[in-house]
Amino acid sequence: MTKTIFSGIQPSGTLTLGNYIGAMKHFTELQDENNCYFCIVDEHAITVPQDRLELRKNIRSLAALYLASGIDPDKATLFIQSEVPEHTQLGWMLQSISYIGELERMTQFKDKSASGGKDGVSSGLLTYPPLMAADILLYKTDVVPVGDDQKQHLELTRNLAQRFNNKFNDIFTIPEVRIPKAGARIMSLQDPTKKMSKSDENQKGFISMLDDEKKILKKVKSAVTDSDGIVKYDKENKPGVSNLLTIESACSGVSISDLEKKYEGKGYGDFKQGVAEAVISVLKPIQDRYESLIDSEELDDILDQGAEKASYEAGKMIRKAKKAMGLGRVKKK
Repeated sequence: MTKTIFSGIQPSGTLTLGNYIGAMKHFTELQDENNCYFCIVDEHAITVPQDRLELRKNIRSLAALYLASGIDPDKATLFIQSEVPEHTQLGWMLQSISYIGELERMTQFKDKSASGGKDGVSSGLLTYPPLMAADILLYKTDVVPVGDDQKQHLELTRNLAQRFNNKFNDIFTIPEVRIPKAGARIMSLQDPTKKMSKSDENQKGFISMLDDEKKILKKVKSAVTDSDGIVKYDKENKPGVSNLLTIESACSGVSISDLEKKYEGKGYGDFKQGVAEAVISVLKPIQDRYESLIDSEELDDILDQGAEKASYEAGKMIRKAKKAMGLGRVKKK
């Protein structure tokens, strides 16, 4: 049975290998059998200060990376959130039935307000979870593929949908959360106890999807391992080696147990060389396609078509939601 799937990524810098393995790689598989919406959530990005020129550059770059990674505009809808105004309309409507207490319990707001105090935090950081819920609910989404760090936000989305349905009219689909089982959490190359992140101050900690071959090799070669020289998956005692095994397995399609056999009796030098080659073999074709798209009219045409298609579907839902809440007027005949 065909399901509707929604996923959004913020345009806040070039995606990492972890983003590709944990999310984008799976998107290309999902689009074949499902009705997929892939959204560049630029309005979420402005909950923290942004340079406008850098933001625009990142939006375009992310769109090109989606397509270069294998998203097919004939199978899936790719669009920019701010180009479909129904998102903010429904976001406000859902905000009106959200409670301050539940928004203050969201991890991102708690963490940032705890470190800098509430006076230094944007109100958008507090209220963006209802906008995230709107992103999802506008398209009758059945499944939302996310990392395990987003489970809390998805639970709020489900709660808001149920609250709206119970209070007004039963119009929203209650979405399921899907967390990829394999390769969902790629860790930092320098601190394998932390998730790989593009915001890591240590540039050696992550591999960008646009890093060249030389840079990839250098970063993998400097990755933290341990002193025993044995290539074995043991997340608790050998987190660095286990992370590299996860990366090579995800990039090569070879199971971790087969990789352990491959490197039996070999040192970490051979192991890291193999990991780097596997990463390069995946990212090089993506980078070539990206370069052909980034400054093209083809990219603009795809995004125009995506916004038009998304707006058509979102428009149907926003009209139902407004009617359910009593917004607007009933025209006299």
